[in-house]
Amino acid sequence: MKLLTTGINIILSLNLVYGSWIDDENGAVKIDQVEESFIDSIYGDLVQTSESYEYKLKLYNEGKLKVYKEEEYKENDLEFMLNQLLESQEYSTFSEYLESSSSVNYAINSHNAFRKYKSKANYPDDDDTSDLLTIDKFGGILTFGHFKYFNCFNPKSNSKKIDIAIVGAPFDTGVSFRPGARFGPEAIRQASRRGFGRTPVRGNGKPNSKLSKVDPYNTSLSIIDCGNIPMTPYDNRIALNQLYRGERAIHNHEPTISANGSPKIITMGGDHTITLMALKSAYEKYGKVSVLHFDSHIDTWNPKILGGGITNYMSLNHGTFLHYAAENGYLNTSSCMHLGLRAPYISAEYDIKHDHECGFETITARDFDNVGRDEIIERVKERVGNSPVYISVDIDVLDPSNAPGTGTMEVGGWTTRELLSVIDGLEGINLIGADVVEVSPPFDTNSEITSLAATAVIDSFLGLMIVQDL
Repeated sequence: MKLLTTGINIILSLNLVYGSWIDDENGAVKIDQVEESFIDSIYGDLVQTSESYEYKLKLYNEGKLKVYKEEEYKENDLEFMLNQLLESQEYSTFSEYLESSSSVNYAINSHNAFRKYKSKANYPDDDDTSDLLTIDKFGGILTFGHFKYFNCFNPKSNSKKIDIAIVGAPFDTGVSFRPGARFGPEAIRQASRRGFGRTPVRGNGKPNSKLSKVDPYNTSLSIIDCGNIPMTPYDNRIALNQLYRGERAIHNHEPTISANGSPKIITMGGDHTITLMALKSAYEKYGKVSVLHFDSHIDTWNPKILGGGITNYMSLNHGTFLHYAAENGYLNTSSCMHLGLRAPYISAEYDIKHDHECGFETITARDFDNVGRDEIIERVKERVGNSPVYISVDIDVLDPSNAPGTGTMEVGGWTTRELLSVIDGLEGINLIGADVVEVSPPFDTNSEITSLAATAVIDSFLGLMIVQDL
């Protein structure tokens, strides 16, 4: 029978033997005479307490541990046992024997070298928690970019000031294809745990760009992750009203910079239906807003055509919310734009006409190739001027190769770099609110590239909001 075992596996198996040495009341073996195990040599001072040896003695007296006598010590020596194991195997070739022999020697030498040169771990006092007060990529409550958290909806916290709020909207019962976006907020937070900072690309490398000097994670502004707004999954009307009241509660906080008048909110969806309630709350604070809608679909579809033709209940969904926003007067209909469009119309002539009536001009996905980034940025800035701007990014504006984890993918989209370059190029606009929606983690890759793209979008939103106050 042939058995090839790596050195590390041998060591792990022998720990059980070395870990079972114990003081014998008859004096056969004293605990300080027994060589500690490989694991004990690493973790012994971490796991042992003042009662550890007494407990082991109790186990011995109960017959649950075996004691090796003095004369048995050689037979349990590491080198002796490894060589015995080596000699007990059958090998078909001499090279196989040498390979196994090399593993054994490696295990012996590694074990002895570690015991000789190991560094001692210097543990703080057991009650010292000073190093636990800092936040790293895995420590603390999971918030976006490790920003501070408090419950922004509790009236008891109304006195706390907020300049920029990040909030989750876990809702996906307004979709027409794949669900899962209710899990988007937590996936985006998870993808942001490494954090961000000042980068060489923010501001698109322009020497006169203030944005290039912005570090959203090292600022005097009060940036708060408000957590998720509780939204019932059982009735869309109740859920969307909960979202509206949550956004309204955040808007009612005071900012640290009084000139701004109200906090700016970045909402993490959720499907695109949630944007309607964010727009309603923003409209109440800032008046009519100019919407920059990054998406592969127009989302101004007449409810009678999409959803409402089935039941009136579903007339409000992720493809009709901009129709309702325009109909209810939230939008500055002379300055809204779609960017990245490429999805098919339902009824082309009517959809195009109705979309213009809702106030939108269009930059298609292929316009990035036709006119280029700088021309797109110039057109957008000229159209929105100094009006209050709300940016809504449906992550499906990206090509599926860049964002597979979404509800309604369309091929031929922008790359993540192209999207971020356009957003960063909007430096100077009056950005009062934003969202990133339709991130559906169940359809994302193991590398979470869709969630990661969403974190970068939010990072760009933060830059545009902060640079206004520099």
